[in-house]
Amino acid sequence: MKTLHHILLAAAMIAPGALVAGAATAQVGGVAVADPEAAVANSKAWATARTQIQTTYKAQIDQANARRQAISNELQPLVTAYQTAAAAPGATEASLRTQATAIQTREQAGNAELQRLTAPASRAQAYALEQISAKLPDAVNAAVRAKSVSLLLRPNAALFAQPTADITAAITAELDRTVPSVGITPPANWQPGQQGQQGAAAPAAAAPATNNRAPTGR
Repeated sequence: MKTLHHILLAAAMIAPGALVAGAATAQVGGVAVADPEAAVANSKAWATARTQIQTTYKAQIDQANARRQAISNELQPLVTAYQTAAAAPGATEASLRTQATAIQTREQAGNAELQRLTAPASRAQAYALEQISAKLPDAVNAAVRAKSVSLLLRPNAALFAQPTADITAAITAELDRTVPSVGITPPANWQPGQQGQQGAAAPAAAAPATNNRAPTGR
């Protein structure tokens, strides 16, 4: 989930130093790694919320999946025709522009349609994730204290780390303890970010309309 990463990254960075908070009180110096996004994604509250959302919004999600396939089927002959024209002798960007524009316009319209169809589910996902992510700094701090960690890094920031140095599971356990469940029905006036996260946006419940993007021409 690409957008999930951005939501959880924003949550983990609510306050500077959130991932190393508690270092000053660590009893024993130690370095550890943790993936805050994975900690939230692996939480029981998110697993339950995701299942509830898939059930509650099944009709909309099924409709979006059907439309995504239909849009892909509509685009495929256009893309094939474009590729054939692009391979023809003398093809230029100018001669291909009309076809490329038609493909891009249809794809954009398809994506907009899918976003409308999945908006309720996406909003519910964002609401659930925001509730869990609001507890992430506290969960990190608790895990850091329990493990006597003086420096906590993201896995991709460490050149090497033993598996035992990863405290992601400990953070998830703290989340499971402090936020065992969340609601999936946001208030009517709720907007992502109201609980303190900045830059949060609902993860798309539907993938882009198609992967058949037109080449840009010669």
